[in-house]
Amino acid sequence: MTVNFVKTNLKITAGLISQFPGDNKLQLALSGRSNVGKSSLINSLIGRKSLARVSSNPGKTVTVNFYEVDDSFYLVDLPGYGFARRSAGEQEKWSGLVNGYFDLAQKKGKICGVLQLVDLKVGPTDDDMLMLDYLAKTGIPFFVVATKTDKLNKTDRVKALEKLYSTPGLKNIHIISFSALNGEGKDEIRSEIIHMTDMFG
Repeated sequence: MTVNFVKTNLKITAGLISQFPGDNKLQLALSGRSNVGKSSLINSLIGRKSLARVSSNPGKTVTVNFYEVDDSFYLVDLPGYGFARRSAGEQEKWSGLVNGYFDLAQKKGKICGVLQLVDLKVGPTDDDMLMLDYLAKTGIPFFVVATKTDKLNKTDRVKALEKLYSTPGLKNIHIISFSALNGEGKDEIRSEIIHMTDMFG
């Protein structure tokens, strides 16, 4: 399958489960902590500078954003987790939306994969590990995008990648290094997305 990633539009910004799309298009979700670079990744993949807005207040956006790619599937930007200043009410809303998304997407057989983003400089956090464990238990196909690789020098980058590859739960999992600054990994991520949709279809 060939996909025109440039032909992407923000279809729905959902603050409620009832606002999720009701069609049967396949979905690939982007998961990761706040400020891990999900918006930057989306903009890089679709070749647009600002379709996905990079928040000036990370952790404050509690919506699920559905980007329709080439009229064929959705990239689903889940709200970031693990932001310390988020209030109890916002944390509860986050849990309800994200849990509701996964429950509904699996029930309807729409989700064909997850892009799990991990900040390479920070390494996998406790929240990342919880999400990786959840993905393993549910059997949802996923791969890891190691973001912000340009923030590390060559030596530190090698060490960080070795640590990531040795992380429990990531054995035999595809890990792609990505930089929004220079586009490293973009084509490989696009290919993996196409592969996931093809396999599911």
